[in-house]
Formats: sequence, C-alpha cells, structure tokens
Amino acid sequence: VDMAAALAIHKENLRRERAPMLAELDVEFMRTLEAGGDVAPITAKKKALRDVTDHAKLAKATTPEALAELTIDKLI
Repeated sequence: VDMAAALAIHKENLRRERAPMLAELDVEFMRTLEAGGDVAPITAKKKALRDVTDHAKLAKATTPEALAELTIDKLI
C-alpha cells in the first residue's frame, strides 16, 4: 500500500467532510457577530476543523486501517 497516496486521499476526504461544517459555522459566526456576541468559541471551532488535515496523528498512521479510524470527530 502506498501510504503517501492513502494519506493524500484521506486528507481530501476530510476536507470534503468538513466543508459543510465550516459553512454552518460561517453562518453562526455572522449571526453572532451581527448580534454583538462573542465569536471566539466559533473561531476556535473553525480553526480546529481547518487544522484536521495537519494533525500529527495523520502522519503517524502506518496502515490504511489506522488512517481510516482517524475521523474528524477523533481529530478535533
């Protein structure tokens, strides 16, 4: 198994999975901002989602099965 290719595919899958989550947080951010609320928690959630593809655990996965277990829920 080409783990470099598997990692690239897994990262792309994570990006596709997180896209609607980021879109929802963008709406929540704007509503909170317009209401004068605290956007810091939303910003932190967005950063955690963006950092998923740079997570150190991804690089440490040595098998496709181990890589598949690293879902967004487990990485944030």
